[in-house]
Amino acid sequence: MTSATPAPQDPVDAITAQWAVVRPDLETVPMAVFGRIYRLSSAIGARMDKAYARFGIARGEFDVLGTLRRSGEPYTLSPRELSATLMLTTGGMTGRLDKLERAGLLSRSPDPHDRRGLRVTLSDRGRELVDEAVAAGLAVQREALESALDDEEAELLSGLLRKLMTATGA
Repeated sequence: MTSATPAPQDPVDAITAQWAVVRPDLETVPMAVFGRIYRLSSAIGARMDKAYARFGIARGEFDVLGTLRRSGEPYTLSPRELSATLMLTTGGMTGRLDKLERAGLLSRSPDPHDRRGLRVTLSDRGRELVDEAVAAGLAVQREALESALDDEEAELLSGLLRKLMTATGA
């Protein structure tokens, strides 16, 4: 899509048009921007769920495995480090770790430097699975981007969203 081509109307346009009728004094651009971000996140999230389901994991479990994989060798973090990175409570993290450990995708062991601590390590099977799952998830995201934006537009959008996230502390 080029900048000269008008974008098709979407449900957010209908919502902001309704507000314009009943409250013409409102500037609804923020509603349009964040409404689209929310709807896009929900739609892509559902597609990502399907992509990850093929591997027997949900998005939250992918996040744990992906965080361990991104940490580099030896693919080990403490539950606290995982919780902080994923913005999860320790209770929420425990449930995910239990499920992933039962599936043989990671293991927990005592922290050799802290008698009260644990270390969570990605198993070989977990590394293979997350490598396949991340490729599948990226294919879903790439397909969505390429259906509407060229490379330059995608880069511009990424930069604008980064700027917005930085400014809002997200």
